[in-house]
Amino acid sequence: MYSKCGELDHALKLFDTMPQRNLVSWTAMISGLSQNSKFSEAIRTFCGMRICGEVPTQFAFSSAIRACASLGSIEMGKQMHCLALKFGIGSELFVGSNLEDMYSKCGAMFDACKVFEEMPCKDEVSWTAMIDGYSKIGEFEEALLAFKKMIDEEVTIDQHVLCSTLGACGALKACKFGRSVHSSVVKLGFESDIFVGNALTDMYSKAGDMESASNVFGIDSECRNVVSYTCLIDGYVETEQIEKGLSVFVELRRQGIEPNEFTFSSLIKACANQAALEQGTQLHAQVMKINFDEDPFVSSILVDMYGKCGLLEQAIQAFDEIGDPTEIAWNSLVSVFGQHGLGKDAIKIFERMVDRGVKPNAITFISLLTGCSHAGLVEEGLDYFYSMDKTYGVVPGEEHYSCVIDLLGRAGRLKEAKEFINRMPFEPNAFGWCSFLGACRIHGDKEMGKLAAEKLVKLEPKNSGALVLLSNIYANERQWEDVRSVRMRMRDGNVKKLPGYSWVDVGYKTHVFGAEDWSHPRKSAIYEKLDTLLDQIKAAGYVPRTDSVPLDMDDSMKEKLLHRHSERIAVAFALISMPIGKPIIVKKNLRVCVDCHSAIKFISKVTGRKIIVRDNSRFHHFTDGSCSCGDYW
Repeated sequence: MYSKCGELDHALKLFDTMPQRNLVSWTAMISGLSQNSKFSEAIRTFCGMRICGEVPTQFAFSSAIRACASLGSIEMGKQMHCLALKFGIGSELFVGSNLEDMYSKCGAMFDACKVFEEMPCKDEVSWTAMIDGYSKIGEFEEALLAFKKMIDEEVTIDQHVLCSTLGACGALKACKFGRSVHSSVVKLGFESDIFVGNALTDMYSKAGDMESASNVFGIDSECRNVVSYTCLIDGYVETEQIEKGLSVFVELRRQGIEPNEFTFSSLIKACANQAALEQGTQLHAQVMKINFDEDPFVSSILVDMYGKCGLLEQAIQAFDEIGDPTEIAWNSLVSVFGQHGLGKDAIKIFERMVDRGVKPNAITFISLLTGCSHAGLVEEGLDYFYSMDKTYGVVPGEEHYSCVIDLLGRAGRLKEAKEFINRMPFEPNAFGWCSFLGACRIHGDKEMGKLAAEKLVKLEPKNSGALVLLSNIYANERQWEDVRSVRMRMRDGNVKKLPGYSWVDVGYKTHVFGAEDWSHPRKSAIYEKLDTLLDQIKAAGYVPRTDSVPLDMDDSMKEKLLHRHSERIAVAFALISMPIGKPIIVKKNLRVCVDCHSAIKFISKVTGRKIIVRDNSRFHHFTDGSCSCGDYW
């Protein structure tokens, strides 16, 4: 009674004063300790019971094995297993189910399967432990196979089995299988169960089927909690529907439900990916109000958000306010410096991280190598790459090898990059070949560029970037027949060039521009500003880079095309719309072109404004006629 009411002190005091203890009192004490999370004490009490000569029942074994599972002590669990076999109850339903759960939680799925197979009688608990165990170690296909076998053997399905199976479906984005599980949910009458409803919403969200996720969410407004809302928000975030995610968040607050750290992490991550600064800062204010700013996930994503919005100082400040930064926070800061091309600063932060005793992981090195690549720190980058396994125990993966290809390619060391590719233990991924192809284009190596383009097209047949870059290489060599041949290949293969867009946030609205875009309501003022800027920057020394236009036309036509690139239109709009003193932050879905890079440097000089451009690979901070990249990008 005392144990079940959580009054362990009274239970222990009573147990200690008993003149005689029998099997029931020992078992009650072991179960009470295990149920109240006193796992080490439960195992010690079990050992005391054995010393007193009592033979444990299946209930005592089950409680002691649960304690081993909670402690992650597989060695003690194996001893319990041996003892249970000795007493002939190793395959008993309660003991077997708990042994199976213990092995799966400790990651020993082979032993869990063996116990499961040896059990003569299996119930929904043992099947759930099996499915849950596979899910926990990432063997999601095996989890779904176990569910199929459970159906075939006509075992009773409960809500716990359904939740575990739906979790595996979500991880695999197996929407078709998930729908069949959903039909079982409806058939068994679990639609109004809040946990099953949350698992369904999460499964559809992870599979990208937001219509079904929203339908499940809307079934019963009484059966919603913070998890329900967070699952739906996360789905909208992952499908890049940030406005809908924010609307769900507003509804959550309207219903009087307190958001948790996962809700905030998901929304701030969306703001980071979209560089939505206004919404991000509002969420930061709410985080501080609810005292979540000390949560390791939330604080780390705030660092990332400010960094991706181009506000380096605010990112550093957010990091400095973290009392005891975790590896996630350190990784966020290294990544911020890497994205901004500040390789030396990324190295300093990395060294500080190591000095503080925080172990770097694979993500740390991706950010560090990216920073070295963008800053032209080739030797430093190579040193860190080759020290990963030897010094830090991190085995380089595909991404790390791709970073080195990028590092060497940007520096124009194409021969070394090709030799490095030949020595790799596996074929480069799409990013690796894309980096090498981009480097071939910049440094004018036609033959190697052609090889990289073919490899990239093989990996990603619908990737227009490979053929566009190859076409640009031929255009630089003025081989117009080859250019036409590549364009014809794109047309025949129905491969469409990804159009370039730039956007800028003014107030609470995002303004999107394409090249030669005449659709904006303020188009007259924008183009008047563009023309004025062109006169000003030409007077300051700007010379159009017409050689960057891969088309067979005269220079005057090329100059007109360059003048109306999307990033330049966005900058012109921001200049006529934003107050002096506020930094202009422009985002672009492609790499900023070499001519626009030159033009924006001059624009920052003649207007005296700070302009930040975030393209698809890094940030450029333009101030007083110079760029933070040092013209190396």
